Amino acid sequence: MKNALFIFLISVLLTLASCGDSNPVLTIEGGKITGVQTPTKGVIAYKGIPFAAPPVGDLRWKEPQPVIPWEGVKVADKYGDAASQTTWDPESFYGREWRASGSVPFTEDCLYLNVWTPAAGKPDKKLPVAMWIHGGGYREGFAYEPEMDGGEEWASHGVILVQVTYRLGSMGFFSHPLLSAESPHGVSGNYGLLDQVAALKWIKNNISQFGGDPDNIMIFGQSAGAGSVQSLCASPLSKGLISKAISMSGGGLNTTRPGIPLDTAQLANKAMMDYFGKTTLEEMRALSFEDMKQMAADYTAATKKRVMWSPVIDGYLLNDTFSNTALANEIADIPYMIGFTANDMNDATQSVKDFCTLRAEKSSKPVYAYLFARPLPGDENGAFHSSDLWYVFHSFRHSWRPFTKGDQDLSMKIVGFWTNFAKYGDPNGKGPALWTPYTLDKPEFMILDVDVDESKCYMSATPEFKGPSPRK
Repeated sequence: MKNALFIFLISVLLTLASCGDSNPVLTIEGGKITGVQTPTKGVIAYKGIPFAAPPVGDLRWKEPQPVIPWEGVKVADKYGDAASQTTWDPESFYGREWRASGSVPFTEDCLYLNVWTPAAGKPDKKLPVAMWIHGGGYREGFAYEPEMDGGEEWASHGVILVQVTYRLGSMGFFSHPLLSAESPHGVSGNYGLLDQVAALKWIKNNISQFGGDPDNIMIFGQSAGAGSVQSLCASPLSKGLISKAISMSGGGLNTTRPGIPLDTAQLANKAMMDYFGKTTLEEMRALSFEDMKQMAADYTAATKKRVMWSPVIDGYLLNDTFSNTALANEIADIPYMIGFTANDMNDATQSVKDFCTLRAEKSSKPVYAYLFARPLPGDENGAFHSSDLWYVFHSFRHSWRPFTKGDQDLSMKIVGFWTNFAKYGDPNGKGPALWTPYTLDKPEFMILDVDVDESKCYMSATPEFKGPSPRK
């Protein structure tokens, strides 16, 4: 009996030790942390890791500050709050598409990131890292929307996925002369982008604890997230931190994003604040997000002047537009992937071609162009803006759409291309060269689609690409 009890206790201890090894306690900026096992064997998720101090109170409209240390071991099992924003209308197109709900908390305390890794506590693994930046027009969205739930899939492909939340709208991009005066750099407004830079630096400093390679960080994003990718690649503040970049539905060369000079932005905001008699930083910081939203609406109605909250050219984080910086050959000299969807908000064919041509002329690093042409099943909206997110993250389980075997296959091809690009700067990885770089001699786009019978995925490298010919 004693022997049986002894064997049982040894078995329990070995089991606990095994669990401890697979989900170790890590030491990162702020303190100790542990994650949670996911349904995918070997993949650990870390949700809601603070990468900066909460930007509230006196820290509103300031550069992100160092993480506030915590006591004990933080269990990272819950997402952090999403940035303050207006809740999607559940009856709107995207509200229905993403099944948006009011259950996600929106607050100013939003500087958190999420990590999925198959190599927690194994710094020698040096796995590639992908930092995801969500879109939403710099005014809405969050890192863990259902269509972006791809951490387990990416980690199972050997890439550590990091999702980043950043300040939005009036909390993330409000500029004012008084804010510039109190800034050590004499600028204001790009707080959301500064959050992204802080997250990138956090990854550089901490990702080895999760098994990642701090010298192999890819950034990728869609829509405003793609605009953010372009801004980071153009910014002197992120110089040397980025090894590859993917820009999805963010346009290419000869676009004006970002294009608002700091003086223009801050004087427009000052005029609005003066209109309501808010002339001190104390008064402005006392306003709630809802106050700011209502004031902007009332001000526009009364003056016919619209106040925009988006990235600005401030001479600190951004010295010029992305296009001008690229033309000056001052963006990050790294491999790029760039593309858009067939029914996107704008036909980006020429701007993407122009960017790829410029890179082919100025750099030996490859650039890959693509068109996502698959019209999503279930309605007649085609390959609409953001439709590719279901495929990039293989997150169909959250969607109402009747996806086919061809969709499943296409998604796995795309995940393979994207994760190979994170690993090698080449979407083909070490396999056959299905996707060739865009060059002056071979200006090719990769077309990503499903055969008309919807039974298998369809890919073709199309030379002399003339633009999307979407089918519905």
